[in-house]
Amino acid sequence: MSTLKLYDEATAYSSKYTTLMYSSSFSSAIKLLHKDLRQPIFDIYGFVRFADEIVDTFHDYDKVALLQQFKIDTYQALSQGISMNPILHRFQLTFNKYKIDPALLDAFLLSMEMDLSKQHYDDQTYNTYIYGSAEVVGLMCLYIFCEGNQAQFEELKPSAKSLGAAFQKVNFLRDIKADFEGLDRMYFPNCDFSNFSQADKDKIEEDIQNDFSIALAGIKHLPLKARFGVYVAFKYYYSLFKKIKKVHPHSILKTRIRIPDYGKIFILAKASIRSQLNLF
Repeated sequence: MSTLKLYDEATAYSSKYTTLMYSSSFSSAIKLLHKDLRQPIFDIYGFVRFADEIVDTFHDYDKVALLQQFKIDTYQALSQGISMNPILHRFQLTFNKYKIDPALLDAFLLSMEMDLSKQHYDDQTYNTYIYGSAEVVGLMCLYIFCEGNQAQFEELKPSAKSLGAAFQKVNFLRDIKADFEGLDRMYFPNCDFSNFSQADKDKIEEDIQNDFSIALAGIKHLPLKARFGVYVAFKYYYSLFKKIKKVHPHSILKTRIRIPDYGKIFILAKASIRSQLNLF
């Protein structure tokens, strides 16, 4: 085995382990993908997770400087085809192999910069943020799922964007307390979270439901290698969404809604049965 090949394989553990440490739910869904797709999706998640950590977590450090250096290192890794940062090395391998559109990366990094400079969003900046932080991640994954089939990629683009958007908006609803109280962020436009009403919540949930509906229609047409794993991730987030819908607006501001581990096992089992019976 060549030295570079050994390095490639060693760094693969970093993105895989990062995913496992930060999201057991996504890790479980990724393991349900075809083996050819698992590592590239781990590589995308590891990159996105580390960028998100900079803007959300490292409060005792100069986050602007950290993100700027992360951007420089990312673009350098892509151009040189190597990085001594294991997460960036894995990301560049996957990004370059699947010929992912660089504009998607630009949009993602812009959304991370927005997290450092904006606390309140209007309709335009909200849509820009959702596109960069979530929809482009769905598109990056779609590049991997389609494995070079450009016609298939173009057909499934709207549903991939909607799936990413739905996941992100559910995260926003689930994390309103942490974002509003801890980070003074208010992603949803035209909402007063100090007086969050049922009408506000209903409007947000209607938008999310529309995203989920578009996403599910596309999942049914994904390549077989990807379909079941993506469907399980969909079912997990949709179950979380349904649980949030039952909660009073004031309760969302007081607690973080989650799916317990036994619930995740049930979701997996039910999704497996529906998949085998072609019921989705």
